[in-house]
Amino acid sequence: SSVAYATQEVLVVLTLAGTAYLFLTPYLALAVFVLLTVVVLSYRQLVHAYPSGGGDYEVANTNLGPAAGVTVASALLVDYVMTVAVSISAGVDNMLSAVPSLVEHRVLLALGFIALLAALNLRGVKESGKFFAIPTYGFVVGMIVMIAWGLARTAFGDAPVAESASWVVRPDENHAQLAGFALVFFALRAFSSGCTALTGVEAIANGVPAFKKPKSKNAATTLALMGVLAMTMFLGITALAVITDVRYVEPENLCNLIGFTGDCTVDAQKTVIAQVADAVFGNGPLFYYIATFTALILVLAANTAFNGFPLLGSILAKDRFLPRQLHNRGDRLVYSNGVLLLAITAGLLVVVFKADVTRLIQLYIIGVFTSFTLGQTGMVRHWTRLLRADGVTASQRSQMRRSRVINAVGAGLTGFVLVIVTITKFTHGAWIVLVAMPALYLLMRGISRHYTNVSSELAVPDDETIVLPSRNHAVVLVSKVHGPTLKALAAAKATRPHDLIALTVGVDDEESKALQAEWDRRGIGVPLVILASPYREITKPVLDYIQNIGLKSPRDVISVYIPEYVVGHWWEQLLHNQSALRLKGRLLYQPNVMVTSVPYQLNSSVGRAPHDEHWSAPGSARRPGGS
Repeated sequence: SSVAYATQEVLVVLTLAGTAYLFLTPYLALAVFVLLTVVVLSYRQLVHAYPSGGGDYEVANTNLGPAAGVTVASALLVDYVMTVAVSISAGVDNMLSAVPSLVEHRVLLALGFIALLAALNLRGVKESGKFFAIPTYGFVVGMIVMIAWGLARTAFGDAPVAESASWVVRPDENHAQLAGFALVFFALRAFSSGCTALTGVEAIANGVPAFKKPKSKNAATTLALMGVLAMTMFLGITALAVITDVRYVEPENLCNLIGFTGDCTVDAQKTVIAQVADAVFGNGPLFYYIATFTALILVLAANTAFNGFPLLGSILAKDRFLPRQLHNRGDRLVYSNGVLLLAITAGLLVVVFKADVTRLIQLYIIGVFTSFTLGQTGMVRHWTRLLRADGVTASQRSQMRRSRVINAVGAGLTGFVLVIVTITKFTHGAWIVLVAMPALYLLMRGISRHYTNVSSELAVPDDETIVLPSRNHAVVLVSKVHGPTLKALAAAKATRPHDLIALTVGVDDEESKALQAEWDRRGIGVPLVILASPYREITKPVLDYIQNIGLKSPRDVISVYIPEYVVGHWWEQLLHNQSALRLKGRLLYQPNVMVTSVPYQLNSSVGRAPHDEHWSAPGSARRPGGS
């Protein structure tokens, strides 16, 4: 899917200096082609060596250590988020090329697609081969036919011409005259933009377990086929863009495109693929076919991230680098928290960058090439370690050396591109990723350190046994004599404590006297202790009283029972239980204190409990069929 916008990103950079530097396009495309070939060959070695699906994270973690593994993980997490934001935004752009009237709703459309994908994945949508094959093969067939037809027309002297071919680009002041090092830097920046064609290559390495047996062989074959298709389409689209003489600029520079007939402050230019399709096929059914399937393949590319991000988050949570909630599956057996986190983060990026593909691209490839470089470096260490092992035959050594050379070349080239991307893209938004990745790294290391410390703190020596407390002091908090109070007293009595008291705070003398009179009249049989509070404070007197019990008997346990109303509406929660919540929060910090909430269901809560098909009320009968 990345070939849908790779050529466009090269042209966007080159047209900053006007049309004079578009002659660099074929050379840059060939450089991307070479790089893509090396990366595909490198990842074929990886899927054979690590078929478990851990991809670059597993390779770096195993061969370069946990620090490198966490670095790759932070890069991949950013990569997945950017995949959703970029792919959805690019898909919307192609939709707008076919239906320009929707241009004002670009951001809403992008957010709608993200919400739709999140909802589908939360429902546990299975990746059906037929469902995914239709837009995938539809896109590939459309691209191949368009490239073949466009090149055939050119060969027979009827070269297609883009609608923007006659337009003139007013050069940006900073790029009007380029020479020497400035020209080299400019060309490298355009090359780094074209390297977006490589994004997605790592997806196969992360999904090897999904293949049929032999898994690694089938994954490597698929990777090769995907690489050939991607390279063919990228070179073909680039060739047609040069032949048709496409002009494409950043949205904010649209007013510098002399000849553009729309409102440059509002309207959007057609994407490069849409312009090429229009030039080759005309504004007919085949043009809309190309626009439709391009949009669909980009949306599916975003869906790939909705599968990969939650899975990677689960692996990292299992390894104690992310919160354990990301390892929990929802009732649909999907990692719901990971899906929601990805959707929210990608949605925020879409809003902040207004679904602008070119601006989002600046953030994209930093993470991709970081994982590329560390993954391939890890593979070099992997082959080196195996070559030192005993029992390796001569033929195996020869194959390992060849694989090591391939991965070494891959690591060198991707590392070189990473440096180029970092330098050329830094001031254009890449600094955000360069801040986000270290921040994620530090966050994950901090989480890991916290979980390790907690595990150490909670560990129980082998010779330690259960030690019973000397006594159990039960305290029931009381506000007045009513149903919740009597229920809490009954619950406390049922535990047979050493002693039991009812505790209340007297903030009004008349109310306290009335409560004591009602208590005595009912003959409840439990001592009522009324704490004086001249400043009408409730929490501190209770805490001081319970703390004094603990100081007198350090080996005893204190059980505090707090009656709570169970309400059926959120706004009722604001009207009740506020004092109970404050007390509970403070009591949890007291040593040797156990806090028990005694729920009392109000009428508004009847029928409001979350439905659970495995639960039925006491005494109820469940007939076959669930009725």
